[in-house]
Formats: sequence, structure tokens, C-alpha cells
Amino acid sequence: MTTLGQDIKDKLKRLNVLERIIVVNAVVFIIEKLFRLNLEWFKLPSDFSDVILKPWSIITYAFLHGDVLHILFNMLWLYFIGRMILNLFSPKMALNIYFLGAICGGLLFMLGYQLFPDFFGVNSTLVGASAAVRALLIFLCAYMPNQEVRFFTIRLKLWYIAAAIVVLDVIGLSGNNSGGHLAHLGGALLGYLYAKQLTKGKDIGKGFERFMDALVGMFKSSKKSPLKTVHKKKSKVGGYTKTEFNEFNNQKKIDVILDKISKSGYDSLTAEEKDFLFRAGK
Repeated sequence: MTTLGQDIKDKLKRLNVLERIIVVNAVVFIIEKLFRLNLEWFKLPSDFSDVILKPWSIITYAFLHGDVLHILFNMLWLYFIGRMILNLFSPKMALNIYFLGAICGGLLFMLGYQLFPDFFGVNSTLVGASAAVRALLIFLCAYMPNQEVRFFTIRLKLWYIAAAIVVLDVIGLSGNNSGGHLAHLGGALLGYLYAKQLTKGKDIGKGFERFMDALVGMFKSSKKSPLKTVHKKKSKVGGYTKTEFNEFNNQKKIDVILDKISKSGYDSLTAEEKDFLFRAGK
């Protein structure tokens, strides 16, 4: 019989990377509220000079939330968007978009307060994963804008959803949470630029990915595992020859490519396969 701790550990291992982020957010929120902790040092201040004293806050603010509804809606969005994202792209790319969205949202938040103090006010702080979640959502909508999703009884194209959300955030700039909506727009901008560059074959998150890999590597054991040579067979698509693949209808081709992504990641696709998936998304 396994212990409770081992059971929890096994369940966590089965979660995808974005679901693990949801768990971290939930645990932090519960601990903060349960023990009435003051986590000011992890919130993002609006003044650049204050951020110099706590540079980690450009990331950590995205793991803090104001109230139950704040974290509930952010985590629900992250759960459903995450499932769609990870069906198409690698976990590392999803993390790149998420954290870069948080960073860009935080930077635009600070910039707005510095350039327009009379409009936004002074001495504010930012919390919440909204900018990071917005980045994932807008990325998905910009990458395949004409893909349809079912909303109750109607079908909507993804770009309709993206446009509505951006408009609501622009309108929200004149409300009580103007700084929060400004951060949302920063995340949305990152998601849009990421998607547009990716359709051109450029992954703008690779530099951030290498930085994070190096940072994580500093805390890992210095013991190196034997090098393995991996030979990629590009003559086949998902186990089918090019001749067999070309005989499939478009939906079958999409299914085969998505299956290849789920097994080997987005980077395993050839330029031809990426181009086909992009055109199919349109």
C-alpha cells in the first residue's frame, strides 16, 4: 500500500507542465491566505527603481492572486487553453510563451505607470497570472485564427475571441484595474508576436529557453550522462511514407502531424509539415 505522499507524488508526475503551474498557484494562494502572509517582496511594483531591489518579482507576481475569483478564472483559462496548446506544441514552447507573457505584461505595467502617472497613478503593485494566460490564448488565436471552437450551441473562430478579449482590456484601461488590464495587453502582445514569428519559422522564445535551461542546470548534479546520437528520419511523417501521407485527405494529414507533435514535439516537424499545418489553420 502506497503512502499518501507517494500517491500525491505519482499524481503530480502525470500532470502536464501547465497543470503543475496551476497546482503551484493554488498551493501558494492557500498558504498565503491560511497563514495571512505578507508577500510584498514577491509582488511587482510599478516603479522601476523598486524592481531593482527585487528583480525576481517580474516572475513571482504571476504566482500571487488577490482573491478566490481572481485565481479561479485565471486557472480555469489556463487549464483549457493549456490542453489545446500542448496538443499542438511542445511543453517547453508553452512555458516560453507563459513566462515571457508574464514578463512582457509586467514590463508594460511598469512602463505605463512611469510614462503616464497622472492616468495610472503611483505606487501600485501587480499580482496575478492573467498576462501569462493572455499570452497563451492570443498566441493560439493568432497562430490559427480561422480555427473554430464550440461555445455552447455556436461555433466561433479563434480570432473573434482574441479580438473581443483585447477590446475588453482596452476598455478596462479606464476602470479601477487599469494597471491590470495594461499588463493583460502586454501579455497579449507577446502572444501575438510569438505566433506571427513562429509562422515565419522563427521561435523567438529560444533565447529565453536556453537561459532557463542554463539556470536550471546550475542546480542540477554536475554528473553528465553518456551522449546519445539521435537520428531523425524525415522521409516519413508519423510512420507513413510521403506517398502514403499525400494520399490522405486534409483532416487525416492534420491528425497525423498532431500525433507526431504529441510524441516528438513541434521542433521535430519538417519545414514542409509546419507549412502545411499553418495553411490548414488558415
